[in-house]
Amino acid sequence: MFGWRRLRTVLILCSLFTLLFIFGWTASVWVLVTRVFGVGLALLLVFGLFEQWPRRLPRGLARWALQVAAVGVTVPVAMFLAFVWSTAPGAPMFWNQPARLEGFMTFTFLGMLVAPWTALAALLRQREAKVEKQAIDFELERSELARQALDARMRLLSAQAQPHFLFNTLANVQALVEAGSPRAPQLLQSLTDYLRAAVPRLDGSANTLGQELELVRAYLELMQMRMPDRLAFALHIGPGVAQLPCPPMTLLTLVENAVQHGIDPSEEGGRIDVHADLLDGGRCRLRVVDTGVGLQAGGGGLGTGLVALRERLHWAYAGTATLELHEVAPHGVQATIEFSQRKP
Repeated sequence: MFGWRRLRTVLILCSLFTLLFIFGWTASVWVLVTRVFGVGLALLLVFGLFEQWPRRLPRGLARWALQVAAVGVTVPVAMFLAFVWSTAPGAPMFWNQPARLEGFMTFTFLGMLVAPWTALAALLRQREAKVEKQAIDFELERSELARQALDARMRLLSAQAQPHFLFNTLANVQALVEAGSPRAPQLLQSLTDYLRAAVPRLDGSANTLGQELELVRAYLELMQMRMPDRLAFALHIGPGVAQLPCPPMTLLTLVENAVQHGIDPSEEGGRIDVHADLLDGGRCRLRVVDTGVGLQAGGGGLGTGLVALRERLHWAYAGTATLELHEVAPHGVQATIEFSQRKP
């Protein structure tokens, strides 16, 4: 009812009224100030009162119309009481004094001219502020729903990639078991340890490159145990990249693709180099380079894991991340991801 903006508006208008009459005022200045500011605060009280009361209005009566009408009616009543209360004891009432009666008529006329329009302007501004607030609330709600939809989409795509990775790894263990390899029990134990550490992270909505690189190292160690004479690898990690947020299984999908479609089909095997570096402009570059059979011999296109990865990157970075595959000489593939840094 007495909000600061409303009170400030009333004080400014009352000050202007006081300055308008003070130069021709013959009585005490405090009488003028008390009369003008008292009427102004009374109008503010009536405006706020009818904003809340009655709670239910008759059908067809708008609250804004009631407020404006109440302010207009209150002006002569409040001015009448102000002139009566400012009359000295024993002095004749203002309607018996032509000069004071003229002053009352002037104050009342100007008050009824200004106060209702001020009330109407305040109501329009209040309505605009309410509409703006509703628009902001709607936009915030829409953004939250979009974020939830994006998070659900990311989780769905991650869920599609997880079985792809796990089934391929278990197939490697099965191949060693069927071949009667003495390395099978050791590989199975290593896989169990790896999954115990990895599975809790696969369902996480937030991940860091440091965690992703730990999974990549563990996966490559498993693959190296399966084919020790055919796989070599190295991780090249630049400064400052370990704490960068990264969608789960981003780098792991590239490495798994290099093993399954590059190194595994090659009779000689090969090498995998993983690079993670920060670039100028706040972007991060991930590269997985293998010396396997290459794109043509490996199928020449994106596998299931890379298709899902590309879509996950699109949703996670609003279309600003890139995923590219290139042949390397004399044979092999380089997979490159670039994305801007984002908050976890």
